[in-house]
Amino acid sequence: MASFLRRIFTVGQPELSPIRYPTSGFELLSAAAKIEEKRFEDGKSKRYYPVRLGECLATKYQVLGKLGFGSTSTVWHARDMQTHNHVALKIFARDHDNNDEFNMYQYLSTCPKAHPGSQLIRTALDTFTISANGGRHRCIVQKPLWESYRELLLRNPKRRFSEDLLKQGLRRALLALDYLHTVCHVVHTEDVDIKADNIILDIADAKLFDDYVANELEYPTPRKFVDGNPIYMSRRFGLPREFGQPILSDFGSAVRGDIEHDEDVQPNIYRAPEVMLEVPWSYPIDIWNLGCMIWDLFEGKHLFHGIDDKIPAESNPNDGGYTTRAHLAEVVGLLGLPPADLLSRGSRSKEFFTRDGQWCADFDIPHDTSLEASEEKFNDEDKAEFLRLVRSMLRWMPEDRKTAKDLLDDAWLNSDSV
Repeated sequence: MASFLRRIFTVGQPELSPIRYPTSGFELLSAAAKIEEKRFEDGKSKRYYPVRLGECLATKYQVLGKLGFGSTSTVWHARDMQTHNHVALKIFARDHDNNDEFNMYQYLSTCPKAHPGSQLIRTALDTFTISANGGRHRCIVQKPLWESYRELLLRNPKRRFSEDLLKQGLRRALLALDYLHTVCHVVHTEDVDIKADNIILDIADAKLFDDYVANELEYPTPRKFVDGNPIYMSRRFGLPREFGQPILSDFGSAVRGDIEHDEDVQPNIYRAPEVMLEVPWSYPIDIWNLGCMIWDLFEGKHLFHGIDDKIPAESNPNDGGYTTRAHLAEVVGLLGLPPADLLSRGSRSKEFFTRDGQWCADFDIPHDTSLEASEEKFNDEDKAEFLRLVRSMLRWMPEDRKTAKDLLDDAWLNSDSV
């Protein structure tokens, strides 16, 4: 089947003929089953565009399979029938009113591309709009990628990365950030953060695309029908023979760094000190994120948790018992008290610190923790070098954190692993 598909998709044809997808032979799921996007609040799935496998969108993108879904969009594997390229289509729910992602991708497309980091961020190849269901569905066309660093981590029985893999991924992430910060003047973080979910591996093995379609034709995806429209189960790409480069993705909440920000952003455990204290923030929060992330990937555990045992988790179910005071207490336990200059700029500083910079929140600072004690991977010499890198990223003062460009010259990062 795969060889047959390769003959169909031979480069040089003026335009590909659409593949005919089977209309029977698939598992029909119960109409009452809440699967994929149907698991969101009742009726919300009616806001999604009812994609059908095999259909062509924008007159040239044939849908080959479903890759995933979210609360505001679904993602599909498709083929550009004119250029023969495989693409991913992100199709937003009807009249999705957040245009920030579209605007950011449009802006990024205008940025110079000479910097090597420009090839390490996920961009939009095209955008279009579908008019249906009495409204509009915005669509972003992107290069299809494999799986995230988080998924790769979960495939590893030890739940941690090797030193070589960590260094390779960190160098690529820093190149991408240096491009965003110095050329595009963009901060990646807003409601989301730089984490393992947002670093996705490129597909270097084109056979994965052929295999994906062959599997869909031979073993059609299970589905259900709601009001005559299909809801498919997602199908992932197979395991590649070789991995491509890690790509920094998800710019739906990225913001311009040349504009001052003071919003409460980032998932709980990755919140930078200036975010927690409500100090105006910019590019350095991306560096804090990255420092926390590499700890997660290499040590196989979070550096901060922020769980407040004085507040029952059920009283704050959305945050699972997390509070800012518990998180700040952990940061103080690892880094010591913050500088007075930082506290003077924070509108929330007085909730946690006295005028002379002493801790005053009703939560004990953990005194039995340290980066040295938490690090479990290295021998003494390598540990010192690794912790020096982490400390250069996790500093109270945003101005004291090394930039992405500075970090690219780090000795440990550029050393050969044994």
